[in-house]
Amino acid sequence: MAKTKKQIIEDLKLIDIIVEVLDARTPKSSQNPDVREYCKNKKKIIILNKSDLADENITTKWIEYYKKNNIPCIKVEANTGKGLKDVIKQIKIEGKEIKEKYLKSGRTGRSIKVMVLGIPNVGKSTIINNLAKRNVAEVGNKPGITKTKQWIKIDKEIELMDTPGMLWPRLNDESIAEHLAFVNTIGENAIDNEQISYDLLKYLVENYKEKIEKRYDIKIENGEEIIDIRDRIALKKGAILSGGRINEQKISDMILTDFRTGKIGRISIEKP
Repeated sequence: MAKTKKQIIEDLKLIDIIVEVLDARTPKSSQNPDVREYCKNKKKIIILNKSDLADENITTKWIEYYKKNNIPCIKVEANTGKGLKDVIKQIKIEGKEIKEKYLKSGRTGRSIKVMVLGIPNVGKSTIINNLAKRNVAEVGNKPGITKTKQWIKIDKEIELMDTPGMLWPRLNDESIAEHLAFVNTIGENAIDNEQISYDLLKYLVENYKEKIEKRYDIKIENGEEIIDIRDRIALKKGAILSGGRINEQKISDMILTDFRTGKIGRISIEKP
């Protein structure tokens, strides 16, 4: 991570605009705090990716929040490409002033240089592939796929720099670490799935109770213990071991997967 950070800071000398990709469900936790420092003298665009998995009303509030802070913000569904035309359009709007400066200095034909930043598994490489209309960045549903930087020509006006996904060295804020675990940004080997699933279910019961009831065909009573709700879901879904014991690993994995794939519904973990 330290090597990546050093390289990004060096490469910024070549960059006109920073595009930061965040997870629409966790915009606060999925933003690397170092990027705020990088962006001091650069134009910036925020992409809220996986917006099809996030609560629409809360995503709208995030867009308004960034607008108030003079940062263009665009919601995107990287897997379908929805919203990416708006990203290209916004890059050209932000780059217009930059291109005019180049023309005045006699640097005709120079493309707008864009750096795409994002922590692991926010969909950065999928977005780049869709923008480029070809597979130029390796993708996968796990952190740490992109290993090196590369330049990618989008059209005659725009060149993108892809960078490795970057986390900060220590996740001292437990709530941020937990939220990143919810959305599968932290690798499976680094977390306790049963604990994370329990904490996620607690949040969902407190904030999206109706979606849980509908997904698992149960009725949640006021004040009911989370562990009892989890066990009732396990019984409904057949996550049972011999002797009638709850298969805690299986039901924990199921709840996490259902959330991450949108089967429970459109859910946001953070509000502006």
